[in-house]
Amino acid sequence: MTGTGHTELIDTFGRVHTDLRISVTDRCNFRCAYCMPEEGLDWLDRADILTFEEIERVVSVLVNQAGLKSVRLTGGEPTVRAKLPNLVERISSQRTPAGEALDLSMTTNGATLPLLADDLFAAGLRRMNISLDTLNAERFLELTKRDELEKVLVGIDAAVAAGFSPVKVNAVLMNGINHDEIVDFLRMGREKNVTVRFIEFMPLDAQGEWSDQRVVSHATILEAASSAFEFDPIERGSSPAERFVYRDGDDEPGSEFGVIASVSEPFCGSCDRMRLTADGQLRNCLFALGHVDLMPVLRGGGSDEDLVAAVAGEVHKKWAGHEIGKVHFIRPSKSMSQLGG
Repeated sequence: MTGTGHTELIDTFGRVHTDLRISVTDRCNFRCAYCMPEEGLDWLDRADILTFEEIERVVSVLVNQAGLKSVRLTGGEPTVRAKLPNLVERISSQRTPAGEALDLSMTTNGATLPLLADDLFAAGLRRMNISLDTLNAERFLELTKRDELEKVLVGIDAAVAAGFSPVKVNAVLMNGINHDEIVDFLRMGREKNVTVRFIEFMPLDAQGEWSDQRVVSHATILEAASSAFEFDPIERGSSPAERFVYRDGDDEPGSEFGVIASVSEPFCGSCDRMRLTADGQLRNCLFALGHVDLMPVLRGGGSDEDLVAAVAGEVHKKWAGHEIGKVHFIRPSKSMSQLGG
């Protein structure tokens, strides 16, 4: 604590945490195999999900008392949460003690953006990540169990037209499924003026079928990309993505792409992220086996100081890294849809 009542969210490895991923719902309108079972999950009762007021309180307290700088709304699929633009408006109005705006973004599957993009932008959202793992209609149906590829592609265009910048398209690559679409994705990114980011397949699939043989590595991605394009690396910072700019590009979002090599080249040493699940569990890592439940503080009369102390205590426990692929690695009991993307 300092004399101004500010608490740094810092772990034992000196990493200061300023980024919060908030899952606003565990529900989703897709059934992606690496995220949840085809038949779905037992959804949380609505009474057990954080209200907009509770989410706003967590954000406000952490911004003003703990140095929070950025928030990403996730799910499940966040756009299935009713009146989502209202939550965006509440959060986007937050200002840091120095008067700076909060960096607010969202991850979505994009299918509802033709209807929502303009409203979300008007509410104050400025950055958008859209998950899309194949540009092949048959594969899309196989992966998501929904025949809605065209809706997602139109959703990408709607996000760009609404004014979101950058719009990022995140593709989880899997050997034997979509490993051969790297160049197709890059061409799409340049055509639509969006930033494509390739993500290595992580052991968070609901089926529990992950293996390192399914991972399309960082090196493989760059080798495929270099077969069609010339590019150079960009300074990374604390971003989870290693970024590359096309040599014949410009300053537009479509002039670069990224690789998030969570498995083959983990970036845990610079991680500044925390995650809040839809039912109020604060986790210090996507692969954390434990959590602190914020619901008793939020609904039991806890003070703002109690809230900060609970978050700070959980962040303090953070491991050095996830250690995927090591013999002692233990995968979380929850799937990606329950943890938030």
